[in-house]
Amino acid sequence: MTPSELQDSICSMAKKARIASRSLASLSSEKKNTVLLRMAGLLEEKTGYIQQENQKDLAAGREKGLSAAMLDRLELSEKVMQAMIAGLQAVTRLPDPVGEITQMTRRPNGLLVGRMRIPLGVIAMIYESRPNVTVDAAALCLKTGNAILLRGGSEAIHSNMALARVLQESLDIEGINPDAIQVIPVTDRQAVTIMLAQEDTIDLVIPRGGEGLIRFVMENSKIPVLKHYKGVCHIFVDRDADLDKAIPIILNAKTQRPGVCNALEGLLIHQDIARNFLPIITKELQSAGVQLLGCKQCANLVPEIQPAADTDWGKEFLDLILCVKIVAGFEEAKSYIEHYGSRHTESILTENYSTAQRFINEIDASAVMINASTRFNDGGELGLGTEIGISTTKLHAYGPMGLEELTTRKFIVYGQGQVRS
Repeated sequence: MTPSELQDSICSMAKKARIASRSLASLSSEKKNTVLLRMAGLLEEKTGYIQQENQKDLAAGREKGLSAAMLDRLELSEKVMQAMIAGLQAVTRLPDPVGEITQMTRRPNGLLVGRMRIPLGVIAMIYESRPNVTVDAAALCLKTGNAILLRGGSEAIHSNMALARVLQESLDIEGINPDAIQVIPVTDRQAVTIMLAQEDTIDLVIPRGGEGLIRFVMENSKIPVLKHYKGVCHIFVDRDADLDKAIPIILNAKTQRPGVCNALEGLLIHQDIARNFLPIITKELQSAGVQLLGCKQCANLVPEIQPAADTDWGKEFLDLILCVKIVAGFEEAKSYIEHYGSRHTESILTENYSTAQRFINEIDASAVMINASTRFNDGGELGLGTEIGISTTKLHAYGPMGLEELTTRKFIVYGQGQVRS
């Protein structure tokens, strides 16, 4: 495809999405739920075809030398397929925020003023690897009356196109404009640059991937961007922590799925318990295959811990690698998180109520936790159903983006002939 043809193609897709969004905005909740159930049924029916296309991506990924963690994110296993189907079904059970009217008040002049929740319009989603994002994002956008333009990574092109065909077929069967869900069918990065210039037809861009992708989108977009930035998540083991609780929490946060954004990347241990606790947690983590990089104090206490390089601190490894640091107390832990954290997820392990409340009040992240794994910062786990991403910026959403975060509100005014004096 020539540069001119690519430009025309992306512009055309965005315009079609805008047209589709206008009809989606007026769909009833019942109709949207019917379409979502149709999608779930068709995904079940066409699982074999989708997995066949997914195998093409996996084979290419292995040939390119993708890490085990990246291949895990890419694979549409039976478990992942069932999770996508269950996710679609779960969205039908969530309340539809569109049309909700709140804050109705009567002004002194008799005007009745309120706010109504409405779709954003057209959302562009740029993401890497995980093709299940295609279905999750499409489901949330459909439920909230938004059209979506999806641009996945080149490593998942066959999987994403297969999923898009199934979703569009579902829309067509139900009499909905298939342009409401579109996947850009080319891997050329120029397609992203062109899409980011469509400010007349796209309302919001959500990039979801590595630091390089996020920076590229931020620097090139003419459209508002809601960042799903890197997940450099920490756990601070306070001196008042219950260490029996601490071990399974840390293991879960690091090892359950190391290649995801809410996995643990930094472990901070209070100096008062380090001598006793560090050897124990080191043994447990290494038994689970985790490579530990640490500060000088850590390496002196436990020789199995390798000294960390300056570039290791604050790094999103997305692998079975973990940085460990001994800190003097709460203030040093807070300072470290402020410097190296990505405002994604931070957790403290402590039985001290006052310290826990300080952590909740003073730590700035989209989710702040007490005595819980960082892996819980997820739309499904927090009661939102499936999510489109985790925003690490504060406008207009912070944390997992569920249905409500994919809408905005407009003012509505009821009058009886009032004029402004």
